[in-house]
Amino acid sequence: MKKIGISILIICLYSFPFVYFSMYQDFINRSMVGYVIMIVATSLLAFLSKFYVNLVPMIVGNILSGFISLYFISRMMGSIGWDGYFKPASPNQLLIVVSFLNLIPQFIALKIAKRYKNKC
Repeated sequence: MKKIGISILIICLYSFPFVYFSMYQDFINRSMVGYVIMIVATSLLAFLSKFYVNLVPMIVGNILSGFISLYFISRMMGSIGWDGYFKPASPNQLLIVVSFLNLIPQFIALKIAKRYKNKC
């Protein structure tokens, strides 16, 4: 029962639209801080997912975060004027690229969690 609760908590935390938040911070503040926050938060969640439960919450959470980010990006694209900011890519294409690139630090966090879990 404890693992189910932790899994649900990790999935809920992953459901935050990390890529949308990062792109929004980039567009509004011209700052890369949103991308750093995304990398740190998702890596920490991946570590906790592997250390306490398994990979299922990480996979489900990444998919949910991607879909929620896609929803917000498609709603905000026309009203804010993101069309020309992320050239040569569209905001939707950048969402896909950033989502895949965000998996790299998560896989590194998984390796660290596996090594740390084996030592304990």
